[in-house]
Amino acid sequence: MDTQTGPSRAEASSPGTGSPEFIKAVPVRHPGRWVAAGVLLVFAAMFAHMLVTNEAFNWPFMVENMFSEPVLLGVRTTLVLTLLAMLIGVVVGIAVAVMRLSGNPVLAGVGWLYTWFFRAVPRLVLCVLFGNLGVLYNRIDLGLPFDHYWAPLLGLESARFYSFDTRDLLTPFVAALLALALSEGAYMAEIVRAGLQSVDPGQTEAAQALGMRRSTVLRRITLPQALRVIVPPTGNEATAMLKDTSLVAYVPLTTELWFQLQAIGNRTYDPFPMLVAACLWYLAITSVFMVGQYLLERSFARGDRRAGAGLRLLRVQARN
Repeated sequence: MDTQTGPSRAEASSPGTGSPEFIKAVPVRHPGRWVAAGVLLVFAAMFAHMLVTNEAFNWPFMVENMFSEPVLLGVRTTLVLTLLAMLIGVVVGIAVAVMRLSGNPVLAGVGWLYTWFFRAVPRLVLCVLFGNLGVLYNRIDLGLPFDHYWAPLLGLESARFYSFDTRDLLTPFVAALLALALSEGAYMAEIVRAGLQSVDPGQTEAAQALGMRRSTVLRRITLPQALRVIVPPTGNEATAMLKDTSLVAYVPLTTELWFQLQAIGNRTYDPFPMLVAACLWYLAITSVFMVGQYLLERSFARGDRRAGAGLRLLRVQARN
């Protein structure tokens, strides 16, 4: 409690006497806090009343459909798509970050072009683009390039080994996965690059002076220390990826959560309860992700504190 305090007895004496006077401490009152709390309670009561009494929510219909088989299939597809896109994005991000930090100007330039393109193009546009890649080629062939020019000169019909129908190879799920994963790889590249640059370069130089290869230094020394910087924003990216899976409805991927809920709303001419169901599903899954992110961050923070305590102990022993 905030109080107006002072010494238990005043330093100055009362007029005409040499005895000090007692000071009575009066608590500082905050009426504004109570007013703000009252206003918030009124708004909360109004919101709860709206949830209960407004028939537009149609709670029985919403609960019945949000746990139906197509919606649960959409939840599974959303989770699988999120995890795979993040896994591929992290791997691509690490590779591109290493390229950006490479002394090879060609690799550094390619890494910069990759991050520039996939950070500049919105994910919705990428989803639509990858969903229509079949317009470019009806079939995808594996073989030697430009064979239609030189193969007839050698008496060959072609130099292609395998041929695939684009529609069989680039399914809606694969197109959605590629769009999200490649876009995520550009953002993860910047996160990983910032984490690698946060490590003291003297450690890398010392390891290389001991004869360790660059790949070993990255895997055993630099990257483990950079994880405490990389993990928190990666958790945020996973949460954002979960929500961005709703964009793959434009590929179109019809087995995704948002598409299934939207289809039920359109079919029953009652879309609003399905919008609320989508909010509840995303809130529930995101909450689980946030708990996992918190536990992971606390684990890395504990290791960092132990490392700091060990360094302080070594300094004390060195002084003694």
